[in-house]
Amino acid sequence: MTQVNEIALPYDVEKVRADFPILHQQHHTGVPIIYLDNAASSQKPLKVIEAMDDYYRRYNANVHRGIHKLSEEATSAYEKARIKIKRFINAPSRREIIFTRGTTESINLVAQTWGRANLKTGDVVVSTVMEHHSNIVPWQILAAEKGFTIRYVPLLEDGTLDLDYLAQVLRDEPVKFVTVTHVSNVLGTINPIEVIVQQAHAAGALVLADGAQSVPHMPVDVQALGVDFFAFSGHKMVGPTGIGVLYGKRELLEAMPPWMGGGDMISQVRLEGSTWNDLPYKFEAGTPAIAEAIGLGYAVDYLTELGMDKIHAHEQAMTAYALERLSEVPGLTVYGPDAAQKGAVAAFKFGDIHAHDVAQMLDAEGIAVRAGHHCAMPLHDHLGANATARASFYLYNTPSEVDALIEALYKAKQAFSRQ
Repeated sequence: MTQVNEIALPYDVEKVRADFPILHQQHHTGVPIIYLDNAASSQKPLKVIEAMDDYYRRYNANVHRGIHKLSEEATSAYEKARIKIKRFINAPSRREIIFTRGTTESINLVAQTWGRANLKTGDVVVSTVMEHHSNIVPWQILAAEKGFTIRYVPLLEDGTLDLDYLAQVLRDEPVKFVTVTHVSNVLGTINPIEVIVQQAHAAGALVLADGAQSVPHMPVDVQALGVDFFAFSGHKMVGPTGIGVLYGKRELLEAMPPWMGGGDMISQVRLEGSTWNDLPYKFEAGTPAIAEAIGLGYAVDYLTELGMDKIHAHEQAMTAYALERLSEVPGLTVYGPDAAQKGAVAAFKFGDIHAHDVAQMLDAEGIAVRAGHHCAMPLHDHLGANATARASFYLYNTPSEVDALIEALYKAKQAFSRQ
């Protein structure tokens, strides 16, 4: 068994934890809170909380529309956040960074604009069995209206995608669009987006990558990936809820119609018709989530200062340790590939104990995990599991918290064996 003191971590985790107020409270049972539900949402450092509070206290005003001091200061902070995000994912231009409410809205935006304008009967869209519902349902809704076909790339036994199937579909069918998760929120599988993009582009198809589980955890360069669209959420990357990003190549965004109509997305409005604003504002109708965008900008600052390479190295070490410790627990099955091909996620089934019961017993020990199908019902059908428990790690988790998880799982096993 690996000992905690043998794990080399790339930074002082206790110093990082000091930045997160929520990690220093106790559970109602009197034990410290151990937060292992980061794939659902991450905790927020004081820097982000204070930045949003400062906006509301000092310069709360709408953006882009006022020439008074407060509005100009709010607009400056809002647009600085856009520039920070552009640099963070290495987008060519700030005009290619569109603020949305999250990954779900970003994907729906592409489906309802590019997809509605370009997909028709006879076309094929390729998705995968491991997708989050937000990257399945929008395409199903549109397919029912437009009449195109959706193909789903199956999984190999190790939890990775069957890229031979993908190559065959791209070769044999009229594929117009490929939409795929960068990192699975259940299996943790890190998909080879560069390879998928190369294959899809060679066949004349565009690619959208769901980066909700990758941008918070590893360096992401959208130009190196070659993706046409890339979606992610603020709340999973130490930022606030209610804010997300869609990156799109400028020539595609320019050609796409707007999704919602209203203020800020227009150039001119006449009773006879309207014209649209420049990018990115064409896709940002109405008063935006100003405080949330500013908070996301400060979250990007925090992650950048700590270093995405270091964060990824920390999580790789944590995941490898967690998988090793979980393998010691009798009757426990972890899904997905090995640590080298995996993000910081460990979804598991624990014998005949229902995932919800596992999560409830872990909660009694102060350990927060997720239980259910994690908005990935088709994947759970493929796995033959009605639900899994999921422990997911982030930049502030420690090996000792993994040890506490293992100890709590043994307690749960013992409790259920007495029933």
